[in-house]
Amino acid sequence: MLRDVAFKNSYSSGFSEPREFFTEALIESKTFDLGLGFFSSSGIRSLAYGFALFVAGGGRMRVVINDILSEADKRAIMLGQQEAIVDELCEKIISDIEKMKATFSNADHLFFRCFSYLISIKRIEFIATLSSKGGLGHDKYGIFTDQNGDKVAFIGSANFSKTALEHNSETITVFSSWKDRERVEEYQEMFDLSWSSDTTHLIRIPIDRVKSYVLNDFKTKNTLDLVKAGISLRELDETENQSDSRPLPTALLEKLEKKESVPRFPFPSERKAQILAYNAWLENERQGIFAMATGTGKTVTALNCVLKEWQKSGYYKAIIVVPTQALALQWEAEAKAFNFQNVISTHTDKDWKNVLARYATKSIFDKKKNIVVITTYATFILKHFQSFLKSVRGLGDFIFIADEAHNLGASGPLKKLPIDIAYRIGLSATPERIYDEEGSTALYSFFNSKPPKYTFRYTMKDAIDNDILCHYDYTPIFVELTNVEMSEYRKVTDQLRKFIDPDTGKYKPEAGMLLMKRKRIIHKAENKKHAIVKMLDNLYNYDRLKYTFVFVPEGFEPDYSKSDSYEIDSEDIHLIDEYGDIFKNRRYHYHKYISGLDDAPEVLNSFARGDIDVLLSMKCLDEGVDIPRAENAIFLSSTGNPRQFIQRRGRVLRKHSNKEKAHIWDMIIIPPDIEEVGDNSLEKNLFTGEVKRIINFAALADNRVKIIYGQLNSLCLSLGIDLFELLESEEQQYN
Repeated sequence: MLRDVAFKNSYSSGFSEPREFFTEALIESKTFDLGLGFFSSSGIRSLAYGFALFVAGGGRMRVVINDILSEADKRAIMLGQQEAIVDELCEKIISDIEKMKATFSNADHLFFRCFSYLISIKRIEFIATLSSKGGLGHDKYGIFTDQNGDKVAFIGSANFSKTALEHNSETITVFSSWKDRERVEEYQEMFDLSWSSDTTHLIRIPIDRVKSYVLNDFKTKNTLDLVKAGISLRELDETENQSDSRPLPTALLEKLEKKESVPRFPFPSERKAQILAYNAWLENERQGIFAMATGTGKTVTALNCVLKEWQKSGYYKAIIVVPTQALALQWEAEAKAFNFQNVISTHTDKDWKNVLARYATKSIFDKKKNIVVITTYATFILKHFQSFLKSVRGLGDFIFIADEAHNLGASGPLKKLPIDIAYRIGLSATPERIYDEEGSTALYSFFNSKPPKYTFRYTMKDAIDNDILCHYDYTPIFVELTNVEMSEYRKVTDQLRKFIDPDTGKYKPEAGMLLMKRKRIIHKAENKKHAIVKMLDNLYNYDRLKYTFVFVPEGFEPDYSKSDSYEIDSEDIHLIDEYGDIFKNRRYHYHKYISGLDDAPEVLNSFARGDIDVLLSMKCLDEGVDIPRAENAIFLSSTGNPRQFIQRRGRVLRKHSNKEKAHIWDMIIIPPDIEEVGDNSLEKNLFTGEVKRIINFAALADNRVKIIYGQLNSLCLSLGIDLFELLESEEQQYN
């Protein structure tokens, strides 16, 4: 806080330099009102060191830029020609920045990146003031304010230039609100008056074109990049003597380094859902399941809980378990975006066993040492990881986070539940374990959370209504099984009847191979190829596909409790190649995205850039892939597993500035000659499973009415399926 700093009454070049004052005031403040004087390259270098931390700490800024107003300008304004004056001034400032770029230092560039980021998140405003008397609005002053409301103001002869602040015999005078409240309030009132309205001496004008210029030329993704750039700038000055002024004091450098390692929320502000989830978790004794739709920020929501607990306790310890290596990489990147230190991944850190062993030893003496451990379910149950859990001290203070938490209910992880960790978060769009009541019950008990409400629930409807996910159109494409395929389907179904458990009505474990065989009949339906050819040819007459995911049928579902990766067999590779040829023959740039790709990150980047039109995938795009640019999805897999199709839909509903809405095409399997089969139980059961998926998609689609009252309605009538009863049941889950 500002009150904790022993600010001097004045700062003069060659003694206590003004640069030291600005650096320390920036890193302790939440707002900065600046009467800039001239907007020049030489005026920004002294602000660069603390600026990134000011931005990362949630800082807000208002800046007044001054310029000369000639007699002709005054007459033009009086005649209502102010717009021309504004354009002229904007051109002048942009021209000045263009000239600056020729002599930019690293500090100059960092300053403008910070400026740009504040513009992008609407945490900075700046205007120009023109002197109505023909001179300059040339006050050089500013007011820093911290989160407690304490203020420090400055004023003086020092122009905002490197020469003035670091070389000339210039002085700025400093006043604090706890020592000289009236003086500080005087400067604040002066700034506020200039900001809010025209005064006797100044005419206030907006300069939005300058904002756009800065934003486009100095783009920055997040505050972590800015802080890293600030660290690099300081290290460059220290190692290469880049700064020709004297170094910052040791105590100030140590303060900078400490603040640079502090965890922080990586986005401009928390979403309402993240705040509600944390509060619900607290009310549930820091345990619970967050049932959040794919694409709504489950990862950030869970890490935000860790951040908030650190803010209370002063330390953070977390163990994060995920199903796949791809998700482990995503979580590692997200944890580092929060600026958590000592992030250990069993996937990327080859020496993780020794690293964790050393941490366990150190925990004997320091139970509050920060650590974030990321592992997969398959590694979590292994001896080495379980040994760490048994040996580390202070295990009860860890937060245990299970991503895609339904995997934790499998037999392997279920035996290794870390019951000594009291604080628990389970994340999943679909927490229920299909056909596994025992595993689901154990999961609900461990997290102290039950359906349908869970600890916190955020549905896909919530996300679309609140503009977190984008709207979409859904098109079911009906595909008939051939008579041969239907005959084979009927034969396998007859064989399965002897494996039905009479007590539960469900299939016994021994039915697994036959169930897979029947599933592959649906997945590999020959007419799907004809249907997609027709679809692509029809689309070609209007608009070619781009940014498209294609989910090709896979032969099995991986068990992530046993392996965090999987291989696709040769039969499935052949199938994905057949669909690839269909796209290739229509001159689409496509790529197979399958397990084991060493260049997977670059493939995804190429897709996001638009170099690849279509990604053909088996399972790999289900969990852990975040590509907001995806606009289209084609479902060829006819999956009846809600978890799969809900996750896959979430892949394509992420928001992007260039995406208006998403489009989804879904291959729906129907029995041959469906109008003639009547209320046959086998054909009816086959199609009812498909209808349930259609209803799930249609309920939230923009073109819902067209779907419900189209071909689907007549097909349901022919098999005696109550379409509207299914729709009502689907809608109830969103109430």
